Amino acid sequence: MNDNIDLKSSVGDKYFTKNDNTSFSSKEITQIIHFKDGQKRTITGILSETIRQGQFTKFKLKDGSMVMINDYNVNMIEIFKK
Repeated sequence: MNDNIDLKSSVGDKYFTKNDNTSFSSKEITQIIHFKDGQKRTITGILSETIRQGQFTKFKLKDGSMVMINDYNVNMIEIFKK
């Protein structure tokens, strides 16, 4: 089990493909976070450029709210483009 999940690098520019205008597609993503106790949470509308990591990973959603997740409790994260 990986105790040092880096949420921010998991959604870096390499994840996004360029569109016809040669600019990157939307930085709005969806994550499914799998917690150690078996629970899963789907979070949509994440603004990837707002992800900040410390003891808690913090990010903002497109509706203006902020989410904080204790990295210690996370086993895996699935990431999808909007």
